[in-house]
Amino acid sequence: MTILDALTDRLERAESLDGPAGAARDAVATVLTNQTVKDALHGVWLGHALHPALASLTLGSFTSAALLDAIGAGRRESSALITAGLLAAAPTAAAGWADYADGHEEQQRVGIVHAAGNATAVALFATALIQRSRGGNGRLASVLGGTVAGAAAWLGGHLAYRQTLGPNQAEAVPHTGPGDWQSLGALGDLPDGEAVRRRAGDAEVLVVRRGAEVSVLSDRCPHLSAPMHEGELDCGAAQITCPWHGSVFGLDGSVVHGPATAPLPGFATRVVDGLVEARVLTYPGVPAS
Repeated sequence: MTILDALTDRLERAESLDGPAGAARDAVATVLTNQTVKDALHGVWLGHALHPALASLTLGSFTSAALLDAIGAGRRESSALITAGLLAAAPTAAAGWADYADGHEEQQRVGIVHAAGNATAVALFATALIQRSRGGNGRLASVLGGTVAGAAAWLGGHLAYRQTLGPNQAEAVPHTGPGDWQSLGALGDLPDGEAVRRRAGDAEVLVVRRGAEVSVLSDRCPHLSAPMHEGELDCGAAQITCPWHGSVFGLDGSVVHGPATAPLPGFATRVVDGLVEARVLTYPGVPAS
């Protein structure tokens, strides 16, 4: 285990962070109640998590400014970059807090430190601009801000790539599910209007029968791998709600509401001699022949 791995492992296990992390989560839940706004901040409209894209703009502006100040060049350009970073920081933070509130406790422990680092960096860059407005050069505050922003971004990368807060958890399904037809049992044995779990080859699948129509989807939510068959099914709206964080999917796999931004992978289905069979789609949204 590397030193950095040991550090993040300690953060993930630090129960002392549960107090501030929980308070932040509750505050976000209290403020962020409008579903349309939540979906916008998660990036449902984009089909991808919004926070990483905004974070790239904010971090790029800040670190570029800090680099200019570190080499003693381009104070005017540095100030412009700092201003751009500060303007981008608010929507970046809003999107990050929206994702944070739907994370699990280990993610939130790291997330609260990540947020504290970002807040410190913003304060340092704002200080640099204030110092310049009063005749100072603000270089030290800018360089310190860039250093703190880089450390916070590293924690953000850990959240995204090691703890997988944001990435699509169901990306592997089309590549690991069965490519040949697998029997899920007799059509008449499937309960009508209920969500049940079955196995298609090595893949756990969600099966919903509505009369003679059968929908087969991955049983794992793309957000954080919740078992979808335990979710609330609305046959009238043809939707199912994730039991953990409330993502809503159409029975065609489409995302209706976040925090998930990736669709629920679907399976091609057919009924042969009264038996329901399924296999992965060759391409998402294109039925296999």
